[in-house]
Amino acid sequence: MDFPLFFLDFFGNRILIAIVASVHVFINHPLAVGAWPLVMLMEWWGRRKGDADWDHLMYKITFVLFIVTTTVGALTGVGIWFTTALIAPFGIGTLLRVFFWAWFTEWLVFVSEVVLVMIYFLTWKRWLAGWQKSLHIGVGALLSGFSWLTMMIIVGILGFMMGSGNWPEARTLFSGFFNPIYIPQLAFRTSFAMGTAGLFVWFLLYFFTKKHSDLRRRAVRFVSGWMLIWSVPFAASSVWYWQVVPDAMRANVDVGLMTQRFAQWHETLAVIMAITLVALLLAALVGLARPKLIPRVALLIPFILGVWLLGHFERVREFIRKPYVIADYMYSNGVKVSELPVFQRDGILPYSTYVEHHTVTSANEIEAGRDVFLVTCSRCHTTSSGVNAVVNKFENLYGTGPWDDAALTAFINTMHTSRTFMPPFPGNDREVKALTAYLKELQKNRELLFGAQAGWTIRNNNQAQTGTP
Repeated sequence: MDFPLFFLDFFGNRILIAIVASVHVFINHPLAVGAWPLVMLMEWWGRRKGDADWDHLMYKITFVLFIVTTTVGALTGVGIWFTTALIAPFGIGTLLRVFFWAWFTEWLVFVSEVVLVMIYFLTWKRWLAGWQKSLHIGVGALLSGFSWLTMMIIVGILGFMMGSGNWPEARTLFSGFFNPIYIPQLAFRTSFAMGTAGLFVWFLLYFFTKKHSDLRRRAVRFVSGWMLIWSVPFAASSVWYWQVVPDAMRANVDVGLMTQRFAQWHETLAVIMAITLVALLLAALVGLARPKLIPRVALLIPFILGVWLLGHFERVREFIRKPYVIADYMYSNGVKVSELPVFQRDGILPYSTYVEHHTVTSANEIEAGRDVFLVTCSRCHTTSSGVNAVVNKFENLYGTGPWDDAALTAFINTMHTSRTFMPPFPGNDREVKALTAYLKELQKNRELLFGAQAGWTIRNNNQAQTGTP
């Protein structure tokens, strides 16, 4: 069997989705949901005080929000659809069938939100006084409401993926949308978005208030008060959200925080995250009481910490759902729970569309094993290198020497019992053996690849020392 010298799968399918989705969340929460009501409120405050410098500062911040949310935000939103449809078509197809009208409504809300963003920004310098300024602030309030409605709809779908409630019996949009996790997660994400919006505005103040120390101090005080107000519902909703997370998902948190290799350090990371939250709270307190004590450069650090916390939350939330992509309904490899007995009896290849081989024979065992890997493993694992490489996983278990067929086969058939975040293998005995043959071929070819690279390095070193071409 011929293998390419380099496997171009370093990031893998799940990382591709994660990168696009994480960037979108970074923009959606602090900017699209949280920042608009904050900016609108600050605009209202500037009008009340008759402060032209304050109003101009809000215009600069709005310019950044306008550019980022309508470009990167929109592109990553479309990117989520593209990557999920490409990599996990069964999962996204199921969600579309269940939540068609919810997503249809969300798109109408999103289009309205984009129109309001354009109106809010493009009319800022025209509607400066009197009833026009009041109208402009009203547009900002309407924009804030529509941006939150987008989150309100999407969180129902995200909650469904963690706990579908009584949807398996009722099979209605209402039962799926109003799942047990919906309201607590919505409260958590709303308060998180509002709080991190304050961190983002702090970040922009570093760049937009270089020569206006008094203006910066007043803006820091206002934003600090905003963050402190939202810290209370954030703390309460965090506890509420954690209480409704299913017990099986809580058991995955250790690995979700630090990966399987470093799971024993999860308590240390939890302490670091708690210290980070306390540090942000103290910064907001100092910003409210004594904004003069906060140096300009310090405005950058809280936002970076907030992004780190938000990113890690999304990582953990995605991981603890495993072995499911939709809780108790569909496994992370796209196999429905109800389909598993059929696939384990007949094999998964006869029911797979985009594979080269639909049956396993002695002549095509390795190639068929590759097809089995693609349809059952590749959504989470790469092959020989990169993030979550399957060869690395087995070398951690069985060493770098030749692997035993019986040991590999036994592990694949029972992996879901020792690693609860892994789905059961959805194939028959013949496909397990084919997958085992493919994995051993991957290991052998990686050894050849590394040997070729080592030989190339030695030859180049010798040539450099002797001066020979």
